Parts: sequence; C-alpha cells; structure tokens
Amino acid sequence: MDTQGTSLDSASCAIEHKAFARVGLLGNPSDVYYGRTISFTLGNFWASVRLQPSEELVIQPHPTHDLVQFRSLDHLVNRLNNEGYYGGVRLLMAICKVFHNYCKDNKIDIHGKKFTLSYDTNIPRQTGLSGSSAIVCAALSCLLDFYRVRHLIKVEVRPKLVLAAEKELGIVAGLQDRVAQVYGGLVYMDFSKEYMDDLGHGIYTPMDISLLPPLYLIYAENPSDSGKVHSTVRQRWLSGDEFIISSMIKVANIAKEGRKTLLEKDYSELAKLMNHNFDLRRSMFGDDALGALNIKMVEVARKVGAASKFTGSGGAVVAFCPDGPPQVKLLEDECRKAGFIVVPVEVVPSCLNADELQTLKI
Repeated sequence: MDTQGTSLDSASCAIEHKAFARVGLLGNPSDVYYGRTISFTLGNFWASVRLQPSEELVIQPHPTHDLVQFRSLDHLVNRLNNEGYYGGVRLLMAICKVFHNYCKDNKIDIHGKKFTLSYDTNIPRQTGLSGSSAIVCAALSCLLDFYRVRHLIKVEVRPKLVLAAEKELGIVAGLQDRVAQVYGGLVYMDFSKEYMDDLGHGIYTPMDISLLPPLYLIYAENPSDSGKVHSTVRQRWLSGDEFIISSMIKVANIAKEGRKTLLEKDYSELAKLMNHNFDLRRSMFGDDALGALNIKMVEVARKVGAASKFTGSGGAVVAFCPDGPPQVKLLEDECRKAGFIVVPVEVVPSCLNADELQTLKI
C-alpha cells in the first residue's frame, strides 16, 4: 500500500490481516522429524494484526493480553496463573526483526517507512491451536503489503520466517503450523530430509477443503501447556532411539495414507488413521508428558465411538463421528458432562492469491 501523498493519520492507509488457528489432522508431530502432515486452518478462531503508518515505529500492547495495570496484587497473580507472563508484543517485535534481517540479507529494499502495529486474538491459550504463530503470521502479511515485497518473498519461505521469529523467543515448534497458516485451507506437507536439506523447506500441496468430512473441536477452558510435550522424545530421536525413529516414520506414513484416504473420501479409514495417530503419539510420549486432561478429551470422544486425536501438542482435540448426527449428539452430551467445550469445525479455504501460487516452484 502506497502511503506517499496520504496523511499518516488516515485510517485508509491501515493494513489489516487475519491468520487462523490451525488443526493438525494427521501426521503430527512428525513435522520436526522429517515427516509428513496434513493440517487445515480453523475458521472458529483467529488472530488479527493491524499496521498503521505513523511518525514513529510503535508496537502497541494489547489492553488485555499485555496487561500491566492491575486492581491488586491478587489480581496480578491470578492473571499470571491463568494467562502466563507473555502477551503478543514480543511476537510482533520478533517478526519485525526477522523480516528486517531477511530483507537485508536478500537485498530487498524496505526503505525507512515507519508504522504502528497492534493485534487482537480470540484463539484460546494453550490449546495447541497455534495462537502465537497466528499473531506472527498476520503481522508478516502486514509487513509484506506495507513494504510491497509480497512478490519478492516466496510463499514457501514465509513459514520459515514465522518459525524463526518464534525461535527468537525460545518457542518450541515445527514448520507444520506456520505452513498451514501461511497457505490457509487444507495442506499436505512433506518434510522429507532431502527436501529440507536441498530446498530449506518442505513440499507443500494445497488440497480441496471439500474433501474433509464434518469434524468437531473439543477443548478445555484451562488446558495444559503445549510447549513441553516434544522435549524427551526429541532427545531420544536425536540419540538414535530405534523405537522413536520407527514410530515417527509410522506417524509420517499416516499422513501419506491420509492424503489418499481423503482424495477417495474413505472416511471409515480416516477414522482409523486418526486413532492410530494418537495411539502412536501416546506410546512415544507417555501419559505423564501428554497430561491427564488431554488424554481425557480423547477418551471422552472414543467413549461414543468417535475418532479423536490432538490438534497439536495438547489442549484441544479434533474428533470425527463416522456414524453421523446421532453420534455427534452423544459426543456433545459426554463433553458437557466432562466439562469440555465442543464446537463444529469451520474450515477456512486457502488464502493464497493467483500471483502467490505462481511463486510455488521447486
């Protein structure tokens, strides 16, 4: 967006982008182990970032998520217990740094224009729905448009920039979530070592969202932290643990089989793959790492015969009811009894435009 000749306080100069929550349908967490995954963007929840040209560069704190004024010490402590220490300001700062350095390293001119960044989000915290990366992804989109460099930074490179910003902050994650949020819609991802080594990224294939059956999201209002789940398994994998290596290959193959299953709309097989995905994860990570509450969400769904697995690292579950509406009613009843929230999944179509699709070259 060109701001030359336009008043900096004009609202018409503002750029705003959304990035949606992400559901890992099959193959997670093999994305950080040279595996394969299938993910989609969830229209139920999103983060939005607004960029407004300004005289100074300002990162604006969110009135709720970056709260620094409290009614009392009790209020402060309760807020930290429920929301943690970090809001979104650090995420916006990190992507600004990564974006600046990438442009500098690749001789992309971004001039000296200044702006104010602000954000909002309704993605529930610690639900494994990629709330942090959604904020970063939306901010990156604003920067691409503000500096008019969207055509110079290829689509398949952008998830790496989002991940790099989060790694600046010590956030443990893989590329899957960022690919899903950059591309939007339903995406099959292949992170095979040969691609990662040769290209620096995986091969990402958008799929038609109409291939998905009706799905349901189950989550808890007070979930466990999703940032601790990979740690032990990652070290064992790096140390050459045969059980972890072979199990992770099986998880990756579930996504490969799942792509074929979706293309054929073989939903009974999809249900089996979803359940097998979770069972493999459980065998690798163990119940203590996964957390009792997270396991209970899966078991509540399975109690009524629904297929279920984590959307990410815990905190939320994606469920499929192969027997249709009567089974959905049973699922809703059981979730309510257990104190869980269950909502129909809204899948967001791909957000890429025709020009961006042209950049998808190996």
